[in-house]
Amino acid sequence: MINTIYSNFLGNSPGWFKSTILIFLAACYPMLQIFGPTVMGWAFVMMFIMTLAMALKCYPLQSGGLLALAALALGLTSPETVWYEIQQQLGVIMLLVFMVSFIYFMKPLLIFIFGKILLRIKNKVLLSLMFSVAAAVLSAFLDALTVTAVLITVFVALYGVYEKVHSTLNIDYNSNEIKDREEMGGDTLEDFRCFIRSLVMHGAVGTALGGVCTQVGEPQNLLISEKMGWNFIQFAAEMAHVTIPAVIAGFATCVVLEIVGKFGFGAKLDPKVRNILQNYLQEEDEKRSPRDKYSLWIQGISGLLLIAGLALHVMEVGLIGLSLLVIVTAFTGITDEHRIGKAFEESLPFVSLLCIFFVIVGMIHDLHLFSPVINWVLAMPIEVQPKAFFLANGILSAISDNVFVATVYINEVKLAFDNQQISREHLETLAIAINTGTNLPSVATPNGQAAFLFLLTSALAPAIRLGYLKMVWMALPYTVVLTIVGYIFQ
Repeated sequence: MINTIYSNFLGNSPGWFKSTILIFLAACYPMLQIFGPTVMGWAFVMMFIMTLAMALKCYPLQSGGLLALAALALGLTSPETVWYEIQQQLGVIMLLVFMVSFIYFMKPLLIFIFGKILLRIKNKVLLSLMFSVAAAVLSAFLDALTVTAVLITVFVALYGVYEKVHSTLNIDYNSNEIKDREEMGGDTLEDFRCFIRSLVMHGAVGTALGGVCTQVGEPQNLLISEKMGWNFIQFAAEMAHVTIPAVIAGFATCVVLEIVGKFGFGAKLDPKVRNILQNYLQEEDEKRSPRDKYSLWIQGISGLLLIAGLALHVMEVGLIGLSLLVIVTAFTGITDEHRIGKAFEESLPFVSLLCIFFVIVGMIHDLHLFSPVINWVLAMPIEVQPKAFFLANGILSAISDNVFVATVYINEVKLAFDNQQISREHLETLAIAINTGTNLPSVATPNGQAAFLFLLTSALAPAIRLGYLKMVWMALPYTVVLTIVGYIFQ
C-alpha cells in the first residue's frame, strides 16, 4: 500500500524530488519549533523555488501547492492574507484568464504573420534583434504577459507543424523515408529547439526592457507613479537616465550573444526545417477559403482594437481581453462551448499556480522576511541608498515577485517621506531605484516576472526543453549587463 501511494505521489517526477518534498512536509512542524518562523519562512521560499526548477518533470501546482498548504497549516501566513494578495493581483489573474484565451483565437493570423517574418529574414542576428525590439516596444505600451502569450502561441504552432511532419512521415523500408525521418530528428530537431529557445528568450527579456520604461509597462510601475504623482510623460522622463542606457545595453547584448553563440544562443534555422515551414505556409495559403480569409480580417481588426484598447486604457486589461474574445468568436462563427473551452486550457493551470504563489508572497509579508534588508538599506548614508536600493530590490525580486517587492519598498520610503525623514528629491531618486531594481535584475530567474513564470510553465517550455535552470543560464548575460548598467546610472 505504501509503495502504491509513493509511486502515485507527484506522478512520474524523480524519486529524490518526491522524497525531498515528503521529508520536508513531515519535518516542517518540528523544524518550526526548533528554528522559529523566520528560518522556516526562508526554507519554504527555497523549497518553492525548487518546485519551479522541476517544472518540466512535475508541474509546480501540486508540489508547490502542498508547500503552500503546509505554510497555511503551520500559521506562517493566513487565508485572509492570501485572499488580500489575490485581490491585489486580480487584474493579472483576469488578464491571464481572458487575454491569453483571446490570443488563442488569433493563432491563424499570428502564424501567418510571424511565419512570413521567420522565413523571409534569414539573418539570425537581425531576426533576434527584431524580436527583442518588437517585444520591448509592445511591452512599453501594452502588457508583458500579453506579448509573451503571443510569442508562446506562435512558437507552439510552428513547433507543432515541424513535429507533425516529423511524426507522420511514412516509413517504407524500400525507400529513403527512414533516412529522411532520422535526419528530421536528432540534431536537426535539437537545433530547431535551440533556434526557438533563443528567439523566445530574446523576446521575453525584451518585455522586461520595454516594461521598465513606461508607467504602464509593468503593474508596479503604475503603483510607483501613483505614489509619486507622476503622469505617463513624467514617469518616462524620470526613468530615462537609467532606462535608455539599459535598453541600449540589452539590445547590444542580444546582438553579441547571437554573434558569439554562447549561453544557448546563436542556433540558426536548418534548411530542411525552413523548407517544411515554407511548404506548410504555402499549402495553407493555397487552400485558404474565402471564409478563412474573412476570419483573418476579423482577427486583424481585433488585433488593432487590442492595441488601441491597451494603449488608451479604456478598461482593465482582462476586460479588454474578454470583450475581444466575444467579438472574434461571434464574428467568425465560433459558438460551440467546447471549442471556446479549449482556449482556456493554457491559462487556467498557470492562474492556479499563481494563486499558490501568492501564499508564499503572503508568508513573506506576514513574517516580514524582507524587513531586515529594507531597514539595513534605509540606515545607509543617503548618497549610497539609491544604488543599494537597486541591488536589494533586484536580488529580492529574483527570489520573490517584483510587484510585491516594489509595493513593500515604495510604501516604506513613502512613509519615511511622510514622516519627514527624507526629502522629496531623495524620495524620487529612491522611487527610480525601486522601479529599475524590480524590473532589470529580476530577469535572473522566472520567479521575478510573471511573464517569465508563464513561459516556464507553458506548453512551449517542455516542447523546446526550456527548464528553470536553462532559463536562468540563458538570462545570465542579460542579468549581468542590465544589473551593471542599471547600477552605474542610478
